[in-house]
Formats: sequence, structure tokens, C-alpha cells
Amino acid sequence: MENPHILVIPYPAQGHVVPLMDLSSCLLKHGFKITFVTLEFNHQNAMDILALRGEEMGNRVHLISVPDGLGSSEERNQPGKISEAILQTMPRKVEELIEEINGSERKINCVIADQSLGWALEIAKKHGIKRAAFCPAAAALLVLGFSIPKLIDDGVIDQDGTPLKREMIKLSPNMPPMNTMNFVWACIGNINAQKNIFKIMVRNNESIKLTDWLLCNSTYELEPAAFTMAPNIKPIGPLLAPKSKPTDSNCLTWLNQQAPQSVIYVAFGSFTTFNTTQFQELALGLELTGRPFLWVVRSDIPNGRNNAYPEGFQERIGSRGQMVDWVHQKKVLSHPSIACFISHCGWNSTMEGLSNGVPFLCWPYFADQFFNQSYICEYWGVGLGFERDGRGNITRNEIRNKVEQLVGNEKYKGKSMALKETVMNSIAETGGSNNNLKDFVKWLNE
Repeated sequence: MENPHILVIPYPAQGHVVPLMDLSSCLLKHGFKITFVTLEFNHQNAMDILALRGEEMGNRVHLISVPDGLGSSEERNQPGKISEAILQTMPRKVEELIEEINGSERKINCVIADQSLGWALEIAKKHGIKRAAFCPAAAALLVLGFSIPKLIDDGVIDQDGTPLKREMIKLSPNMPPMNTMNFVWACIGNINAQKNIFKIMVRNNESIKLTDWLLCNSTYELEPAAFTMAPNIKPIGPLLAPKSKPTDSNCLTWLNQQAPQSVIYVAFGSFTTFNTTQFQELALGLELTGRPFLWVVRSDIPNGRNNAYPEGFQERIGSRGQMVDWVHQKKVLSHPSIACFISHCGWNSTMEGLSNGVPFLCWPYFADQFFNQSYICEYWGVGLGFERDGRGNITRNEIRNKVEQLVGNEKYKGKSMALKETVMNSIAETGGSNNNLKDFVKWLNE
């Protein structure tokens, strides 16, 4: 009998594609055939992510794109247009793809879809295909979605998801507090975008009921209260990429020249943006620390990359600071020279930092990142947050002070290393995440 054929459908954004690619890598080891679906606009990004995982995996994953209905390159950079494509164009094209594949000899045995794409689970059910949902974020995000009816009944939010007042609430007594204004749907874009995301979360609560498995890139030990509230969520994290190509050799060479636990690593994911003032305060703050730093500076920062730095900054820091537009983050975080991670607190970055025992300085931008900061600072105790000034900026002195508080305190490193051991034990032979993955593989083979 042929090995099962799995159709993997991520939400088309890097933070969603990466962990599902890592899960696909795990499933390849068990002999499954993987077809991985992207939209046209992010197909190249998915190809790049796959290429980093080595030639063997690249040759075994069938990466296929479906039309996104987007015309100009401008449309492809507008989140609103992309959301429309995901909701209006992608479902029809994915269903056509399923029908085409099932008309061939290698029919699809299971659909694994990002839990935010509830329509994919509905299509799979319609075609009689086994289905699993995957959450690339914390289990707490799913619990927040499941709690929407109670939040409405308790008068915390209205029927559109709008918070009725700013307050701190707990979804359960043992979970970190959440600021209602930072609910994942309430801090994204304009009011229309917020309402649309809220509607999608409400719909997905129903779609998730169609799944046989609800997987999550987390561990029981990291979020015990969330998993107690929703025992149907099965953690399989941390999902780690297989051995892959080395990162930029100049970057690794530079890290090798630094003292152990001396380098500040700075990276903010693929969405965070800064105005010129904040960008320059960050640069000057890193300069003030007097410590070596590795800073991932995307090419879309204000005013073009080189002109955005404070005057004379690059000359003054010399070789003490490295500004690059890309690194292999998992390799960097595992390097012994890294002292701390200034991060936007996206869940992938959070899991990668935890898996390597690196303390955090938290700079959340939107969505679930604010709650992830609460986990990091208040619940796990492996990081600190920044305070903003009256203009909403994080100043150079605040950056310097928090670096000194964190890096100069063995408490944070000690807690980080202890949590690393706990997290990595979850994917050991008898760990909870590994047991869930084994059960999932067994189910796929039934």
C-alpha cells in the first residue's frame, strides 16, 4: 500500500509557513507524501524557506501555487487585498486543486490546514478527506478564540469584537492577564480589518469542530492552564527545522570572534515597521550599550537602508555591530556568543529563543505578540519589556538600561536555561509533544 498523501495548506505569511514546513519535514521522515500549497504572491518565499531545509527535503516536498487573483505588485503588498484573496479566491482554487489531484492516482488522504483557514477544513469534509488543523501560535490564542462567546456575555466585548473598555482580564486564574485593547483582532489595522479578523475567528470556532486533530506548536509545560481549558489542543512543539545550509558565513565568522554570551541579537520579524525617529533611537541605544550586536535590518526600513542610520553611526560602531538583511535565526540563537534577543515576540521567534535558552527583551508590534510578552516576562520570567516615553517611542537610554538589567543578571539566564531543558524534554522520546506526534502519525496511517 502506498504511503498516505497529505495536502498542507498554510496561511500565506512567513510566520505561518515556517512551522508547517517544519511539521512537513517531520512527516516526511515517516514516509508520507507532502503537497504544500501557497498563493502565487508568496510562492517564492515558500521556495526560499524550503531551500533552506536542504536538497533532500526540497526534492521530496511538492510545492504548488494557486492563483491569488491579485494583479499589480502594489496589490500584493496590501494586507487588505491579500486577506480578500485568502477569503475569496483561495478557497475556490484549493478545491479545484483537490479535485484535480483526486482525479489522479495519488488521492489526498488528509488535509492539514492552518487553523485560521476554516474554509479548508470545510472543503476537506465536503470531499470526505481526513482533516487536521494546525495553530502556529500559542495555545492561548486558540483559547481566546474559544472564549469569544463568554467575553460577549460578560460584557468585555461587543458582537463585533470591540472591547467595551480597557481592562486586564484573565481567561483562567492561572493564565497571564490580557489587555482587552491588545486582543489579537483589536490591535490590527483599521476598524474594518479588525471586524473581518474577528468574524474569521468566530467562523473558525465552528470549522475547528470538523477536525479530527487540533495541533499546536507549543508544549504542555509552557502553557498548562491553556491546555487544561482546551484539552482538545494537542501540542507537538517545539517544531525544529532539520539540519540545513549554513547561514551567511561572514555572520558566523563574526559571531565566532565574540566572547560567550556577549552579543545582542536584534530581529523583528517580517511585519514590524519603525518611523525614522524610533529606528534611530534603536541604533543609538545599541551603540550606547557598548556591547557587540547583530541586527537584522530589513530592506524596507524608512528612507532606504543606509540613509536611515544616525549620522556617523556606522563609522562609530565599526566592527562591533553587524547589520544584515537576513540570517538563519535558529542557527544564530544557538550560537554560544548570543547574550539576549531583542524581539517582536512572534511565536516562532519565542519558541526558537526558548529552545536555545536565550533571555528576551520584548518589543511587541501587533496581534498575539503582546500576550507572548506576558508569557515571557510575567509567567516564565525569562525576559523584560521596554517602557515607552510620552511620544510612544522606546528611547536609547531605555534600551541601554534594559540591556544592562537583563544581561547583567544571572537570574534571567538561569531561568532561560532551565526552561530550555523543559521545552526540549517535550520532544524527547517520552515527552508529551513527541507522544502526541506519534499518535498523530499513527492516525494518519489508519
